Amino acid sequence: MNMTNVLLPVFYMPPISWFSVFLNPENEIIFEQFENFPKQTYRNRTNIYGANGRLSLIIPISHNGKKEFRDTEISYREDWRSLHWKSIKTAYQSSPYFEYYEDKFRKIFDLQEKFLFDFNLKGLEIFQQILKTEKAQSLNEEYIKKPESINFREKFSAKQPSEFQMEEYYQTFSDKLGFLKDLSVLDLICNKGPESLTYMKNIKQSY
Repeated sequence: MNMTNVLLPVFYMPPISWFSVFLNPENEIIFEQFENFPKQTYRNRTNIYGANGRLSLIIPISHNGKKEFRDTEISYREDWRSLHWKSIKTAYQSSPYFEYYEDKFRKIFDLQEKFLFDFNLKGLEIFQQILKTEKAQSLNEEYIKKPESINFREKFSAKQPSEFQMEEYYQTFSDKLGFLKDLSVLDLICNKGPESLTYMKNIKQSY
């Protein structure tokens, strides 16, 4: 199999499209750790399906003058972990699979990493356990403005509609508010359970 080097940003409870790229067996994954931390992206936010539609959960950042993502510190001045967990429970407790995976999801909110990059990596480990996958990845060694790898650093927009094509699936509030595409992988797992991996393999990727 010819492998494709893919440079991926590291996200907080990443969107489904990110996971479809990450888990693609033809992709050799390299994580970007030296980029300047960009605001208003999935690096410190995730989207779930709340009772009123799309709900963004945002990890607050300590503004300490450090620019590189790997040096970006999480602020714990407010108890955002409890707030995020409460929002997730409220949103998904009636979904088909939430109860089955609840204890594992909960572990993400027991983490107290100093750096956002490390927190996201630990969260990713938990999602890999839930999905029963063991995808290898490496970290880049320096920031390269125009990398030889396929560059996904700006590919996933938290502000624009997803470019990825994916089939609709039943969501907890979709009867009332319709299907919301490309939310956090947590939404997919809560609603599709063991079928989540197959679903992500079928996503049409736009490179």
